[in-house]
This record gives sequence, structure tokens and C-alpha cells, in this order.
Amino acid sequence: MSLTPQHRLRPFLVTLAACLTALPLVAAAQQSDPSVVTRPPVENPGTFKNERVEPSNEPNAQPSQGGDKPAASAGANDVKPSEGIGIFDRMGAKLPDLPPEKTYKGPVDDAYGAFQRGYYLTAFQKALPRAQLGDPAAQTLIAELMSQGLGVKRDTKNAAFWYGKAAEGGDASSMFKYALILMEGQDVPRDRKKADEWMKKAADAGQASAEFNWAQSLTADNPGLKGLQLALPYYEKSAAQGIADAEYAVSQLYMSLPDISPEKKSEARIWLLRAANAGYDTAQLDMGVWLINGTGGKPDLEAGFTWMKIAAYRGNVAAQNKLSHLYINAIGTKQDPIAAATWYVISRRAGFKDPELEDFYLGIEDDQQKAAIDAANKFHPAK
Repeated sequence: MSLTPQHRLRPFLVTLAACLTALPLVAAAQQSDPSVVTRPPVENPGTFKNERVEPSNEPNAQPSQGGDKPAASAGANDVKPSEGIGIFDRMGAKLPDLPPEKTYKGPVDDAYGAFQRGYYLTAFQKALPRAQLGDPAAQTLIAELMSQGLGVKRDTKNAAFWYGKAAEGGDASSMFKYALILMEGQDVPRDRKKADEWMKKAADAGQASAEFNWAQSLTADNPGLKGLQLALPYYEKSAAQGIADAEYAVSQLYMSLPDISPEKKSEARIWLLRAANAGYDTAQLDMGVWLINGTGGKPDLEAGFTWMKIAAYRGNVAAQNKLSHLYINAIGTKQDPIAAATWYVISRRAGFKDPELEDFYLGIEDDQQKAAIDAANKFHPAK
């Protein structure tokens, strides 16, 4: 049985970024000033001092394509329609038969089936006799129902008991949950050593969230390069199972650790993209910076701007600050003083101080400042 527990632990674990800063050899993107993004030089770049920029009404507006006339379609007169089968003919054609479904002959778990359909009391009644006979899967289900109060009264103390029994029986999900309980001292005496033992057992059993958290423990207990090298295999296993935090960690370590093979280093941006697509806002911020600076691959200013904007709308304050700089310097978009000022106001309200942006804001017209404040007042982070 596979239940999906919470996978991020923050109480005692140091962040990956803190470990990376201790390395003597890190990627240029990690060493540079995080407020700086670069772009290739252009001839006669426009500034707010020597030209008046007409801002778009939409902050997401795309840059114009230049020129007053649309480009003519090359060889338009030479295009001939397809002579293949027509859509209406295709709709009437007989499709090939689907392959026959294989009959499932494995064991059927009635208790877990009831749990999946939302019949929690039925699930409890079916699982309890099996749990009392020592079935780890049934014990995990009983613990989950009790811990959340599904179908029965919420009882975290007895839930902890059943998680412990299921962990002893070899259920990886319960090993992970029991490790969290021991770590937090919730309904059982707090025991860091025992928690670490169960976390490692769960990680070695392939529980994705435990793999990530055991990697975090290794970096906390072994500061510097050694801890990161010990943690990398667990980060990789967790990332392969789709844990976004682990995907982000792998991208950073592939780019930063010495002695990483060229094949793995070339995959750093791929792992970062997976974490960004999973909605991890820090990965979205870094994806924007990497694309703009050409870290881990070729530069792509427009794509970098898009990722920065996504992270900014998700509420990432650093991305909001950087997005303001992108609008000022026309990186991946056109210059837009109102949009730049809007994101500066939003990030400043969140506590991000930037003297350069303050000077810019004070230098624009009063009506532009007012428009920026009005837009900032309407901003709500995307969920």
C-alpha cells in the first residue's frame, strides 16, 4: 500500500543552499551576486533617460516583432492541399481493435479499496482484524485513518502505536511516518537516534520522501563536500520518483559538485526544469536566471523572462525584484517602466530592499508611480 505522506522536514535540517555555499568549487551562477542577471550587449540600448517608453496596459505583453508590414509567406502560391484521406472519411473508418485486457489475478485489498472510495468506516472495520493479526499494510491503513480522524475519532496516540507496529513489519510508508513522530516527540518520547534509524530504513526501502529527508540529514550531519557527496545518491533516487525538492537538489549538485561526469552535468538544467514544472517557486526563479545567464545550456532570454514572471506571480520575492530589473533593461521583454515599478513596489513591501530600484522608481513620472502603486495594490500571488 502506498500512502502519500508529507515529505519536507524543516525543524533541524540545514538547507541545501547553506551546504553549497561552503564548497570551494561551485558553479558561476552560484558564486555571482544573486541580484544580477546579464544579457548580451546590444548597440544603442534605449534608456529611460533618452527615450520615452509607452508602457503596455498588460504586464504580460510580448514585445512587438518590429516593422510595419507583415512578413510575406514564402512560396504561398506553391502550397498544395494534402491528397490524403479526408477527415470525414477517417471518422467513418473502422479503428483497429484494442488489445485484450489482461485479467488481474493478484490479491484484492478490500480495506484499501474502501479507503480509496471514501468508505472510511468500512475500511477501518475490514483492516482492523488484519492489523491485529500483524498485517503491516492493514496496520498502516489503521494508523492513517486514526491520525486523520477518517471514519473514526481522531486518535494520534494510537495512530503512533500502529505506525510503529507497521514499521516493525516492514512497511516503508510507516517507517517514514514513525520517524517523523519520533523526531517531533508527538505521542511518543522524542528520540533523534531512533528517528534517524527509521528514516534510513525507509529511504533504503525506496520511500521517496524518506530518501529526500535522509539526504537532508546527511548534509546536516556532514557539513561541506563530504555530506553532499553522501547525500547525492539519495537525492537522485528521490528525484527519480518525482519529489520536486529532490529534483531541485540534484540540479544544484550536478552543476556545483566537483568530479561530476559531463553526462550528469548536462542534465542539471533538465532536473531544474522538472522541479520548476512541478511548481517549486525557487526552481522557477533559478530556471529564469539559468536561462538568462546561459547556465547549464544556451541562453534563452524570453524563456528566462517567462519563468521569472511565473515565480514572481507565485509570490517569490527575489523573482519579483529580478523581474523589475528585466523590465528596466529590456531582457526577454520590452522596456516597461510601470511594470518595473509595480514589481519593485511589490517586492519592497515584502521587505526586499534595492537601492538601485529605489533610484529608478524616484526617477519616473508621478503618474507612472501612481499607476505602479495601483497595480501593486491589486496584486495577489497565484496559488
